[in-house]
Amino acid sequence: MTLTETVFALVAAWGPLVIFASAFLSCLALPIPTSLMMLTGGAFAAAGDLSLWQVVAAAWIGAVLGDQAGFLIGRFGGTPVVDRLARAPARAAVLARARALVDKRGPVGVFLSTWAVAPLGPWVNFIAGATGLGWLRFTLADVTGEVIWVALYTGLGQVFASNITVVADAMSDIVGLVVALVVALAAALWIRAMLRAQKARNSSAKAPARVTG
Repeated sequence: MTLTETVFALVAAWGPLVIFASAFLSCLALPIPTSLMMLTGGAFAAAGDLSLWQVVAAAWIGAVLGDQAGFLIGRFGGTPVVDRLARAPARAAVLARARALVDKRGPVGVFLSTWAVAPLGPWVNFIAGATGLGWLRFTLADVTGEVIWVALYTGLGQVFASNITVVADAMSDIVGLVVALVVALAAALWIRAMLRAQKARNSSAKAPARVTG
């Protein structure tokens, strides 16, 4: 059974409940195809097999609660939790990208991580909590961004109900491209900041000493 067939079977059997669970767990960095779940839920709603508002509510509530759980894990676990997560090189790299996004953009970075660069989302949740981003600022950015994420995928599922696999593949490619662009931009900004700092230090070192007396 393919992934798409498995997702279809789960959504057909469990409806909004499995969409809620997948949204919650994926926001804690578990590798679950929640986007495909929402596309499928939207398609089932278009066919009249599921209620659209229940699909949307399940996905949105699950995502927000998952984000909140990740934020609280980072807040109460602090640096030790992040360090433990970063022991694996792959996780260390994605955590570094998440940290760069939060450090540079703050709550705007949280907002973008929920939909524009969704693969970074769970890691942004941990970093936002661990680095002390205010809970209210995090929550406002999070709930707003998740509205876009859920509306985008359930809406596409409704519109392209007969071509879910094609849409899922296309959206995966687009998200991957956006993530790559964000990472490249963050690296460029970091390099520019380092060069400016080095230039400032060099200028300070070359400046003539002030004569006093």
